[in-house]
Amino acid sequence: MLISYIRVGEHREARPPSSGGGWIVDGETFRRLANMEIQKAQRLRYCVSLLCIAADRKSPDGEEPAAASLAERMAPLVRSTDVVNCWATPCLGMMLVDADLVTLPSIVDRLTTRLEMFLWSAGGASYPKTATHADHLFSQAEQMMTQAQGDGGERLYLPT
Repeated sequence: MLISYIRVGEHREARPPSSGGGWIVDGETFRRLANMEIQKAQRLRYCVSLLCIAADRKSPDGEEPAAASLAERMAPLVRSTDVVNCWATPCLGMMLVDADLVTLPSIVDRLTTRLEMFLWSAGGASYPKTATHADHLFSQAEQMMTQAQGDGGERLYLPT
């Protein structure tokens, strides 16, 4: 087993939370943290949700969204226990600790107020309600987001 530690300031992709906000981390760190958090949630019996949010231009002449700036906009809106990651441009992954599937719509409502100039689409999944492993959470959240995009955006899809 490989163990690595990240010191804030030494890793350019890991930034501490702004006042009360979530951490912005790179993709590898995001996956490791999700795996560890789900293992911990299994022992301590709490939920962990994954949220995927994509942003597209509302019109052909509209501003092109950048994943890094979206992450900077969203991180202050989540708790310090939560983690934000830039996925494929322009898409964000968010790990929300102790956020149940039923709370995701209100969380997305709060987050998308920062995306009013973009056409957004979101998908989510939650341990233990819809998946039992991190890989399943990632694929479910991404699949739900892709389906929301295909259906015109401005919506959140969750697995049933």
